[in-house]
Amino acid sequence: MIISIIACFVLSALLSWVSIPSIIKVAKEKHLYDEPDDDRKTHEERVPTLGGIAIFAGVIIVSTFFFKNDTQINFGAIFSAILILFFTGIKDDIIALPPYKKMLAQLLAAIIVVFNGNVRLTSLYGLFGIEEINPVLSVIVSIFTFIVIINSFNLIDGINGLAGGIAVIVCSTFGTWFYANGYSDLSVLAFSTAGASVGFLYHNLLKGNIFMGDTGSLIIGMITAVLAVAFISLNQHSQGLLSSSKAPVFAIAVLIVPLFDTLRVFIIRIANKKSPFNGDRNHLHHLLVDAGYTHTKASFLLYLGNLFFIGLAFAVCQLNTFIFLAIIIAVALIFNQILVVVFLKKKLIQRKKTTSNTSKMAFESMA
Repeated sequence: MIISIIACFVLSALLSWVSIPSIIKVAKEKHLYDEPDDDRKTHEERVPTLGGIAIFAGVIIVSTFFFKNDTQINFGAIFSAILILFFTGIKDDIIALPPYKKMLAQLLAAIIVVFNGNVRLTSLYGLFGIEEINPVLSVIVSIFTFIVIINSFNLIDGINGLAGGIAVIVCSTFGTWFYANGYSDLSVLAFSTAGASVGFLYHNLLKGNIFMGDTGSLIIGMITAVLAVAFISLNQHSQGLLSSSKAPVFAIAVLIVPLFDTLRVFIIRIANKKSPFNGDRNHLHHLLVDAGYTHTKASFLLYLGNLFFIGLAFAVCQLNTFIFLAIIIAVALIFNQILVVVFLKKKLIQRKKTTSNTSKMAFESMA
């Protein structure tokens, strides 16, 4: 079995890596670029945005080859949902779609997975003292969870390497648990996605010559949502470190960077009396870039932050569930405050330099 997992990771990485040069060539010939015409965009040159096609190819081709249909999950429904988001993403990467149309596509994809894919939250598994929930609430909570996770990956895709690297970390973590507990198909899906993301990262993070676009971020968001919900559901009867009530908290820790960043920017926008869906430069990655870090350094810092939270979750998951959750939230707030302080300190230094240079130029002109 381990050979199959390694093979699906390597093959999906190779397929993604090999296909991207052709995608770049087509994008250049057809002038399918992301133009640097937005204050929130940090690139200065036109860059193709169809890297998600390579991720899609790596995941679909490789995972379907290795599937054994060993779970009650309907992977046909999952792939139908992925196809909907794939075509939605391509359309948006070429000709921008209104936000409500993208949201409708996400809603349709989530409904398919919840109703026909048999991937849903049927309980809060003891969290906050709540066990089973009625079917209607189960559907609402499950669809909401899918929408949140899908959009969280879409929102963190703002600098080179971030969304792809976090996808590798998240999928590898969930995939390892699925493999260790005998859920081979979910493990294959996780490691195929991780591998395809690695192949993409070679061109995106190291060369900076392609973006994943909405095609990639929507697909990755959907797959990680499936993995997270399945992870929580399958832990329902677990008696190990990750007992049922602790599984949702652990899933939050694994997805901490996209989830926490999405929550904080929504709170900031609402506090500023703006729509939570209006873009700005308040994301964690924007703070790091504006503080002077390169895309690569900013992405790696957030990778390390995500890995730290996964390690922390393993270290404290044996504690009471509420203490476990409180620690994750408290450390996330501290982590956020550290980034804000670094950003403000850097801006203060830049302001002092600007003031000093202005005063110097004024003095020299008077002399």
